[in-house]
Formats: sequence, C-alpha cells, structure tokens
Amino acid sequence: MIIVTLQREKCIGCNYCAEFAPEYFRMSKKDGKSVLLRTENKKGFYTLKIPNHGAFESCDKAAKACPVKIISVKEI
Repeated sequence: MIIVTLQREKCIGCNYCAEFAPEYFRMSKKDGKSVLLRTENKKGFYTLKIPNHGAFESCDKAAKACPVKIISVKEI
C-alpha cells in the first residue's frame, strides 16, 4: 500500500508533480495549484491510498522534485 499526501494550500504551481506522476496529479485551471486526484480535503491535507506498489516510483519522484516539499509518500 502506498499513501500519498499533498498539502495543497502551500503549492506554488511548479507542475513537477503532474509531470512525474500524471496519473495521480493534475494542475488546477482555477488557481494553478496541484490537485491529488480522487481525494478529499481533511484540514488542508489531501490523502490517497494506492494498493499498487508500482505507483511508488512516480509518486516518490514527484515528492522529491517538489521545491516546497508538500508531498509525502509512504510505503506500508
């Protein structure tokens, strides 16, 4: 299981996450910030649980590329 968390309010809209993991991240046309797909906002944190361990590599690249370090990826 992979758990990906995004602190969307702190996003600066650099687009790295959408480039490295387009199946999980998109850039909002409204405000230019990142959107972690298929999640809900819980106190500013958007969390996605992915049963596929193959998603770890692309999501981890997105997290490492983020200049403001607002993406976390855990493998459990």
